[in-house]
Amino acid sequence: MLTLRANPPEVFVATQLTRKELKQDKFAVEVEHTVDFFAAHRQQTIRYGGIALAVILIVAGVFYYRSSQHAVRQQVLGEAMTLVNAPVTANAPAGGPSFPNEAAKDQAVSKALNKVVSDYGGSEEAYIAEYYLAAKSVDAGKMEDARGKYKDVADHADANNSSLAKLALAQVYASENKNSDAEALLKDLMDHPTDLVSKSQATIAYAKMIGPKRPAEARKLLTQIMTDKDQSSVAQLALSAMNDLPQQ
Repeated sequence: MLTLRANPPEVFVATQLTRKELKQDKFAVEVEHTVDFFAAHRQQTIRYGGIALAVILIVAGVFYYRSSQHAVRQQVLGEAMTLVNAPVTANAPAGGPSFPNEAAKDQAVSKALNKVVSDYGGSEEAYIAEYYLAAKSVDAGKMEDARGKYKDVADHADANNSSLAKLALAQVYASENKNSDAEALLKDLMDHPTDLVSKSQATIAYAKMIGPKRPAEARKLLTQIMTDKDQSSVAQLALSAMNDLPQQ
């Protein structure tokens, strides 16, 4: 259906002219032909206009569904994180959950996080939950399980969450004496910083890792951070890492 309101101002001028005058204007003639076409094919216009409307409605429905699902995933993850941060105490505080002991908390947290992973696999919320499950595995000494989870997040999550997983995975590799794998991950983070893992943070982690065997290289990297005025926020971390290096 042609709606004159949506057309350029020239159309409104043309509609006030006679048919003879309209034909003297090439643009107006094209408008007239368009009007004649829609008049001659009214049923087809209605039909295809209906199809276009249906497509618009489908797209809108998909967008709404995705938005609502995203909100649901965030809510479920938020509930799991509430359990992660809940205190272990005999006296339950008002307005939030608590647990009588660490075992009870660990069971509830693991169940909540695993539900996010199983119900919303492939989503960023699921990768965040998997990251926390990997950290729990590290705490429990289950390094193989932690390595698998961190690697999955590092390989498939968005850049920010992937960078956090790479940073943690490098620490796992280092604990397993897989120093070349650990260094490769940290170098990648240094070359591709994110909002959650800056180049300076990755550099400090790299310097601390190579420090025991290559203190001169580590000291050089840390000194660059400490003397860079733009890196003043992490200079203290660099200084602390410097103090842990073997003496020259």
